[in-house]
Amino acid sequence: MSEIGPYSNYRLTVRLELANKPGIFARVAALLAEEQANLGAVDLVSATKTRMVRDITFDVQNEEHGEQVVTRLGELPDVTVLSASDRIFLLHLGGKIRVGSKFPISTRNVLSMVYTPGVGRVAQAIAKDRSKVYTFTSKSNSVAVVSDGSAVLGLGNLGPEAALPVMEGKVMLFKELAGIDAWPICVNTQEPDDIVRIVQGIAPGFGGINLEDISAPRCFEIERKLKQVLDIPVMHDDQHGTAVVLLAALTNALRVTGKQLEQARIVVNGLGAAGTACCRMLLAAGAAHVLGCDKEGIILYGEAEQLRACRTDLRACLTRDSPKGTLRDDRSVRRQCGDCCRSRSDGSGSNRLCVGESRSGGFAGDRSGSFRDLCDRAVGLSQSDQQCPCLSGDFSRGTRCSGQRDQ
Repeated sequence: MSEIGPYSNYRLTVRLELANKPGIFARVAALLAEEQANLGAVDLVSATKTRMVRDITFDVQNEEHGEQVVTRLGELPDVTVLSASDRIFLLHLGGKIRVGSKFPISTRNVLSMVYTPGVGRVAQAIAKDRSKVYTFTSKSNSVAVVSDGSAVLGLGNLGPEAALPVMEGKVMLFKELAGIDAWPICVNTQEPDDIVRIVQGIAPGFGGINLEDISAPRCFEIERKLKQVLDIPVMHDDQHGTAVVLLAALTNALRVTGKQLEQARIVVNGLGAAGTACCRMLLAAGAAHVLGCDKEGIILYGEAEQLRACRTDLRACLTRDSPKGTLRDDRSVRRQCGDCCRSRSDGSGSNRLCVGESRSGGFAGDRSGSFRDLCDRAVGLSQSDQQCPCLSGDFSRGTRCSGQRDQ
């Protein structure tokens, strides 16, 4: 699939039949400009003496805007809308994945080897020594991507059917980035014990289990029980995938600044599945000063040894019933984490960083889009002589921080 131009989440291709005379397409272009739809490719499909068919591609703001633009195009004189398609839905037609053989069945002899009677000898060999299943089957390179649809992306509990295209996308990443054959398994239950039984039942066909888009706190219980009963790796991507990437990024940032993880003062904003796992991994890696915030406020705090002692079950350290202020509470954050989010060169040797994560994809309690500005408000810093410590920039505009305060 070729890419033309920058990515747009709402790009439509509309097939129009136009009267073949001057000025008709100009009306189409003018309408798109009036609607603030960004005109892209224009392709001629066919032409006669009186009629012309063109495919017009343009970007719109959202689905409602797209419907409005298509409706108005159909109301233009001498213009007929023949069809309208969304390229994202077109890409998903029939699904995004399929099964492929490593070699073709081109003769009867090949058929007899890959299936009966030849395959019977392989089955008997595996029955005598079950470890050979990793050698003579796809098990060693197969992963089950399991979801119940209870936390699909940031969209909520959409169910297993709605989770399927997301899981298909995930298995494409396994294949494209790592050469691993993964399979989407969307289960029609959200009971932890039922999910454990289902996964346990299909486990012999896979070399690993990747749990995906299962809501907290059930995901913790499901992962724990599966690790107890299975002899293959079990990973919850929303937890461990996020935590691994975060620790890698933080390690690089500390290396650039010449600081140590033990000296960093870290705030994790959002304690869902990902945020909790990030805290656990940071503590396991040696972080000594971690503060966790959720919608209730600051609910993870304490001395370094106390936090490290309960990192395997961080829920025991969460004080949801008695939060210590909120991230937006200037005095509380100043008291709990000092000059958190501010890099200093006062000779103290300490490095204070902020690490943000939210179940909603932004930052809890704030909609400005700028993590740096959130940090500024939280600790009441002046706008002068300040450098950005978080290397994050303005999330709403998708830009990177330049390392210097905006004037």
